[in-house]
Amino acid sequence: MNSGTWIAIYMPLFILFFVIFPQQSQMQSQASRMITKKRRARKLNHELIKKYIGRVCKITTGSYGTTTSGKILDVTENWIEIETRKGIELMNAEFVQNIKVVN
Repeated sequence: MNSGTWIAIYMPLFILFFVIFPQQSQMQSQASRMITKKRRARKLNHELIKKYIGRVCKITTGSYGTTTSGKILDVTENWIEIETRKGIELMNAEFVQNIKVVN
């Protein structure tokens, strides 16, 4: 066998085993780390909001431009139930950027 044949047969295998497979496993591990980070952040967010149930707070959604002041009644899954002057409002907890305790 001449050297051209050896290169034609073994070069694709070399590239496959030493270039493609290591990169693929590295990308999978990075993706799994990102998924676990997102899961941790969601659980932590709602647990912090549950501390303020029964207190009067000012809740800001930042770039969306809404600020709501009122008493936090309940936090279930993604939603915060707030008693304001106008009545009871529901706010999506994923958009909350800032909570200030008024009293």
